Amino acid sequence: MQHLYRLSGYLPATLARRAFLTIGFTMTLLGVACVVNPHTVHAQNTGLVSKVSLPDFTTIVEQVEPAVVNIRTMAKIPMRAPGFGPGGGQDPYEAFRHFFGPDFQVPGMPPMPPQGKQPPQGKNQPEPEQRSVPRGVGSGFFISDDGYILTNHHVVEGASEILVTVPGGKEYKAKVIGSDQRTDVALLKIDAKGMTALAIGNPKQLKKGQWVLAIGSPFGLESTVTSGIVSAIGRDTGEYLPFIQTDVAVNPGNSGGPLLNLNGEVVGINSQIVSRSGGYMGVSLSIPIDEAMLVVDQLRSNGKVTRGRIGVQIGEVTKDVSEALGLPKAEGAMVSGVEAGTPADKAGVQPGDVILKFNSKPIVKWSDLPRLVGETKPGTKSSLEVWRKGKALTLSVVVAQMKITDKTAEKESEPEEKKTEKATEVLGMKVASVPAEQQKKLKIKGGALVSESSGLAAAADIAAGDIILAVNDSDVSGPEQLAKLVAAADKNKPVGLMVRRGEQTQWIAIRQGKSDE
Repeated sequence: MQHLYRLSGYLPATLARRAFLTIGFTMTLLGVACVVNPHTVHAQNTGLVSKVSLPDFTTIVEQVEPAVVNIRTMAKIPMRAPGFGPGGGQDPYEAFRHFFGPDFQVPGMPPMPPQGKQPPQGKNQPEPEQRSVPRGVGSGFFISDDGYILTNHHVVEGASEILVTVPGGKEYKAKVIGSDQRTDVALLKIDAKGMTALAIGNPKQLKKGQWVLAIGSPFGLESTVTSGIVSAIGRDTGEYLPFIQTDVAVNPGNSGGPLLNLNGEVVGINSQIVSRSGGYMGVSLSIPIDEAMLVVDQLRSNGKVTRGRIGVQIGEVTKDVSEALGLPKAEGAMVSGVEAGTPADKAGVQPGDVILKFNSKPIVKWSDLPRLVGETKPGTKSSLEVWRKGKALTLSVVVAQMKITDKTAEKESEPEEKKTEKATEVLGMKVASVPAEQQKKLKIKGGALVSESSGLAAAADIAAGDIILAVNDSDVSGPEQLAKLVAAADKNKPVGLMVRRGEQTQWIAIRQGKSDE
């Protein structure tokens, strides 16, 4: 199983020696390969000769290297009292337990606390002293000549002290101007002038196969240069931002360092790797610099990021669902829920709608919508283009401000007790009428309540307790109508079912005549 790893880290001495030997050997090979100024490699392929120019990176590296810094972070931990516990532990009762046993009690004194626990602090007792210990290593780069540094949020998160080493070895204490967990971007400042700043490039101009460079401090090895190509653009990993994917070698300690194009411009911030081992395996992910700079502007002005929200819960539009709903493409954001009293609710957005555009900008992937709404200033009147019952509608919505604690709750509801009723069977489901009390509670009309699910329905993840609200563009008033609508549907196309589960609503597409059974 592969995992996403963020790349800050601390370097033990033994690992430092091993890492140094490995990377030293790699750079020797690169030195041999790139000793000649751009040359041509000929490759035979079915009679055609392909010519590939290998670039010489030395000029670029000389230009940008002074702008890249090493970041060390410190964390404070309680000071250990010397002489207590193994290795200077903090349990003053351990010696008594060792010599007299765990149940020893001094006559007339309160009992000892359980092993591993500290005695309660009195009101007037001072807090235990703390000491600073190394927390991690990361990278960063100057974006202005007066000491502003861009890095990752996770590099500096939880640090009590941040130390920045610039090329040449001079060390500065840095302060955090602002940090944003959602985008993993942090802005630091050191008291310095005349620093070399990187030029900001345009990641939207990147193409697959283009050469890119990374400079950083993997395993604490400062100013390490690696190269590779762009593997993918707009890679969606479920994070707030899409990533630039490359095969550039990055490792723990590279976090926060720049990804550079061959013009020496920064196009991304190295942030994560996909790995089964925790080390580099050929898939590196960088935050697009244009998205990062939107965050930087707010951090520099306000020290925090303010985002917009409209109050919808969304999901992916699959190919089968788009075909069932008559959408021209499998694009947009499927609305599974609308929070009461939010801008989306006031604008008339309904569960089952597909949001196609926000302020005239297409929603290609469902994850585009939170980013576009988040970048919109609260209070802005915006437009939503939604797909509902076979046609596009335009709604007007006023964006609200997202609170830091805003989190979408997903609630599962248990099937309610219902009166005995002959079940209708359709698509492997047994369905019955939705009790009036449940309709009132969920604010729905009609529908068909699933009591059992098997065959095609089970394969499509429909479960007991779900409620079928619509088939394609037609509302379902009850189980009999559900069966009629499914029977009348085109057997050569997937049938779209609007399914309510708890507080969530989604479209599920089923191709009739196909089952895993």
